[in-house]
This record gives sequence, C-alpha cells and structure tokens, in this order.
Amino acid sequence: MKHNVGVIDRTLRILLGIAVIGASVYYQSYWGAVGLVPLLTGMIGWCPAYLPFGLSTCRVKS
Repeated sequence: MKHNVGVIDRTLRILLGIAVIGASVYYQSYWGAVGLVPLLTGMIGWCPAYLPFGLSTCRVKS
C-alpha cells in the first residue's frame, strides 16, 4: 500500500482524531467513532478518499 498522506497532514489528522474522541468522552457521546477515521488514516498514512481524485500530500522524491 503506497502512502498518500504527508507528514503535516498525518499530524493534523491524528490531532483532530484525538480531539474528537476526547470531546466525545467528555460529553458522553457516541460521535467519538467519527474521530477514529482521521486517527486511523493518520496513523497508517493512507487515505482511501484521496484515491478517486489522485491526490497525495506526500513529497515527491526526485
């Protein structure tokens, strides 16, 4: 599996995922499951939503 999520994008996704999960725990809501999506895509470095558009935030090695 080829990575298509860059370093800054990964960091922001992980922080956003943790924030959403933390807010859902604080407010006792099940919406924390939504926070798993950016957290997991940030951790593995691959986003399936980028595939149909051919997007990648990774640096191109020359």
